[in-house]
Amino acid sequence: MKQLILFALVGMALQAQAANPHKEALQGPFTTGTQVTIECLKCHEEQATDMMKTSHWTWELEQKLPDRAVVRGKKNSINNFCTSISGNEPRCTSCHAGFGWKDNNFDFTDKTKVDCLVCHDTTGTYVKDPAGAGEPMAKLNLAKIAQNVGEPVRDNCGSCHFYGGGGDAVKHGDLDSSMAYPDRATDVHMDSDGNNFQCQNCHTTEKHQISGNAMGVSPGGIDHIGCENCHDSEPHSNKKLNTHTATIACQTCHIPFFAKNEPTKMHWDWSTAGEDKPESVDQYGKHTYQKKKGNFVWEKMVKPQYAWYNGTANAYMAGDKMDPNAVTKLTYPMGDIEDPKAKIYPFKVHTGKQIYDKNLKVFITAKTYGKGGYWSDFDWDLAAKLGMEANSTMLEKGLKYSGEYGFAATEMWWRINHMVSPKEQALNCNDCHNKGTRLDWQALGYQGDPMKNKQGPKHKQQ
Repeated sequence: MKQLILFALVGMALQAQAANPHKEALQGPFTTGTQVTIECLKCHEEQATDMMKTSHWTWELEQKLPDRAVVRGKKNSINNFCTSISGNEPRCTSCHAGFGWKDNNFDFTDKTKVDCLVCHDTTGTYVKDPAGAGEPMAKLNLAKIAQNVGEPVRDNCGSCHFYGGGGDAVKHGDLDSSMAYPDRATDVHMDSDGNNFQCQNCHTTEKHQISGNAMGVSPGGIDHIGCENCHDSEPHSNKKLNTHTATIACQTCHIPFFAKNEPTKMHWDWSTAGEDKPESVDQYGKHTYQKKKGNFVWEKMVKPQYAWYNGTANAYMAGDKMDPNAVTKLTYPMGDIEDPKAKIYPFKVHTGKQIYDKNLKVFITAKTYGKGGYWSDFDWDLAAKLGMEANSTMLEKGLKYSGEYGFAATEMWWRINHMVSPKEQALNCNDCHNKGTRLDWQALGYQGDPMKNKQGPKHKQQ
């Protein structure tokens, strides 16, 4: 009996040590993130090498758009939130998985700049400086954090992905702070009292390569994940419902709304920035006007827009010509009713109005943050000049700010994959068919409700 108790105590001790083996290895004190990483590299240099091959580190990815091959990512894409990171690095790279990316001189080969803690902190206390080029906030107990590392949880991923675009729920709409500990109605998979999926349950990871590509920055990415990874092609007991899976994405019926708890930004008009008028807020307490950013529209419990999507997308690239009299789609899905690979998917469509060069007919990557930035000087000419000078893509194409700017309409399409509702809250037949108005059949290429009108292509008939 004593031997059994002794073995049990030894086993418990080994389990505790195995669960947290870093207290002996990482003594500290540490005053910088780099100091922690230097210690991590003594045992985990291979992991750092793997990490540096990922787009979480490079912020770019080789990909094919319908008409060309590109190298694209957060590093060089133009969005209609803060326009671009060029010239704004210390602010934007606060979400980089590294330390010290202040400008184009950042050394992407320096392993000591990899931020291990942002993904592996389990204390919930690790916070990056919002304008510190990825450095951690001062006065953090980095030794305690380093001694308590572990597998990532939703909060780790969410520290950046919930707050993309400058705040909670600004960018995605289906990723926000409510997804850290969601209830069943918010997301049936991540329900913290139910399935309690962590991000990597679906975004499976090998050698730090995390599966999945966001259409906004990687429209040509082919590393897709989907419902079929866990569910078969005939998931319903109802055969009629199963016929829909050839045409309708699972998300279309099972994510009837996004931004369920936190309002998401749906429109950003930069053209009104700089006006000397009172700042205002809406019913959610969100700004509808800020002098340094312009006008906003926020929405909650948003019904998605729907479009055909065949797994590929297209995008505007820095330096591309644009038509100021048309709406420029910065990212958008490919596919139509004639495409046998396409299905109807739900999207958040974010609209905006942003600065462009009147003579070059290209969108400007404006400098908004820091010395000479628009948020400091409220001078669009200076912000345009400095931002274009900081953009390596513009420089490679020989594009310099001409001295004349205007504002033009844009939109970005973001595919909705999260906030999956319980099956009893999914769309039903009459939401789309009969008198249902959920889907705009004619906009999707049908002559009318396909339940009544069978004149569409055979492979799309239900």
